[in-house]
Amino acid sequence: MKRFAIVLSSVLVLAVHSSVRAGENDPAAPPPAGDPPQAQRATEAPTSPLAIHVGDADLLIGGFMDMTSITRSAATGNGLGTNFSNFPFASSSAGPNPQANLDETRFSAQNSRITLQATSKVGAGSLKGYLEADFLGNTAQNLNITSNSNGLRMRLYWAQYQRGKFEFLAGQSWSFLVPNRNGLSPMPGDLFYSQDIDTNYQMGLTWQRVPGFRFIAHTSDTVALGVAIENPQQYVGGAVVLPKAFPAFQVDTGSGGSVVGSASPTPNPYPDVTFKVAFDPKTGGTHQHIDAAYFVRGFKTYNAATDSTSSSTGHGGSVNAVVEPVKNFRLVATNFFSDGGGRYVGNTGVPDFIVYPDFSMSLVRSFSGIYGAEVTVKSSLVYGYYSLTNVDQNTTLDADGKTPIGYGIPGATAANHQVHETTVGLTQTFFRDPKYGGLQLMLQYSYLKRTPFSVPTGTPADATMSIFYLNVRYLLP
Repeated sequence: MKRFAIVLSSVLVLAVHSSVRAGENDPAAPPPAGDPPQAQRATEAPTSPLAIHVGDADLLIGGFMDMTSITRSAATGNGLGTNFSNFPFASSSAGPNPQANLDETRFSAQNSRITLQATSKVGAGSLKGYLEADFLGNTAQNLNITSNSNGLRMRLYWAQYQRGKFEFLAGQSWSFLVPNRNGLSPMPGDLFYSQDIDTNYQMGLTWQRVPGFRFIAHTSDTVALGVAIENPQQYVGGAVVLPKAFPAFQVDTGSGGSVVGSASPTPNPYPDVTFKVAFDPKTGGTHQHIDAAYFVRGFKTYNAATDSTSSSTGHGGSVNAVVEPVKNFRLVATNFFSDGGGRYVGNTGVPDFIVYPDFSMSLVRSFSGIYGAEVTVKSSLVYGYYSLTNVDQNTTLDADGKTPIGYGIPGATAANHQVHETTVGLTQTFFRDPKYGGLQLMLQYSYLKRTPFSVPTGTPADATMSIFYLNVRYLLP
C-alpha cells in the first residue's frame, strides 16, 4: 500500500513531464476507433515503449495529439465544444441577425490528451490510479491573437481498489449517469459518450466529470451493480427568470467559472446519489450491454424575510443499451428522464427547477435520448446519431402578480422546448502499431435545431446551425 501511494504521488509529475515532451492537450474526445474494451486490454501484456515498471507497480503513459479544424454556420463564440442551448436565430424583429449570417472557422490543438495509469497488487486486492489531463483550462486573453497559451486542466483523477467481487473508487471521474459500453467500468474506453469530435459530445448525452465515491459489486460475470455519491450543484442556468427578491447566489445560474458554471459553488443540502446496474450477457463473438440507473438529488433555499427554508427532491433515471447484432456493428440507444435532473443533460441549459416568489421550488421535467449506429469496416469507423432533448414549460408570476417568471416565459428565446442534433462521422485509421503509435483522420458533420416555447414577433420559430469538424490525430504508442 505504501509503495502504491508513492507511485500515485509521482503520477502528476510524470504526466506533466510527458505532456511537455509530447505536446499534449484535449477535452473530451472519443476512444480510438477499433479499440477493444478496457477489460480486454487490461489482460494484455503492455508492449508500449511508454510503459514503465516501478517496484511492484506498472505505469502506462497514453493519450493523443490532435489538430482540429471546426467550421460553424453561425458565429457562436464557442471554442471546440458547442453550446447546444443558445446558438443564434437567423433574424429578429430588428432584421437579419449578423451572428447567424457569419460563419466561424478556427484551428486548435487543444483537443489532445495525456493519460497515466498506475496498477499494483496489495495482498488479495488490486489498486489502480488513473490521471487524465487536457489543455482546455482557463485561457489567456490573447489565446487567439498571439501565443495560444492553452491552460492545463484535470479531467479525471481517481484511485480504485478491487478485491474479489467488490470495488471502491474515489476521486474525480465521469458521473455514474454516463452510459456504459462495458459493465460499470470507469475507464473512458468502457463508457459511451459518442465518437464525436465535438468536445461537448452529442447533444442529449447525460454527463458530468465530478468528484465522488463509488461502491460496486460484481454479482456474476455478467451483472454488476453499484451506488455513487457525487458532488452536487443545484442548477437553474441562464434561461430561468428568478423572482426579483430572490438572492441568486443560492443557485447556479451558469454565469461564472466553477466546476459546474457559477462563480462559486452553491449551497447544497447533500450529495447526488445514483444507483446503477449493468448487464453484459455472453454471446460468443459479439458484445451486448444494457444498463439502468436511478438518482436522487436534494435542493434547498432560504427566505430571510420569513426566516424559513424550502426543500425539494429531484429524481429520475436512465435506460441505455449498446448492442452488437453482428461483429463490428453496434446499435446505441440512451434514454434519460427526470424531474429535477436537467443539470446532467450536458451543455443544453436545462434547469433543475424554478423558484416561486416565496422561494419554494418547482421541479422541471426533462427527457433526452441518443439513437444511432457505429460500424467498423477494417480500418474505418462510420457512425451516425440522432438525439433529442425535450423540456417541459414551468412558469408562474412574481410577487407583484403580473411579472412572468420561471422557464419558458413569453418571448424568452433561450428557454428551449426541444433541441435536436443529427450527426454523421468517419474515423479512418492509417496505421496503428504498439511501437510507433497510430495516425487517424476524423470527420464529423452535425445539424442542430432548437425550438423555444415562444419567440418575439419577427423571430423564426426555430434556430438552426451546421457544424463541420476535421481532425488529425496521432495516438501515442
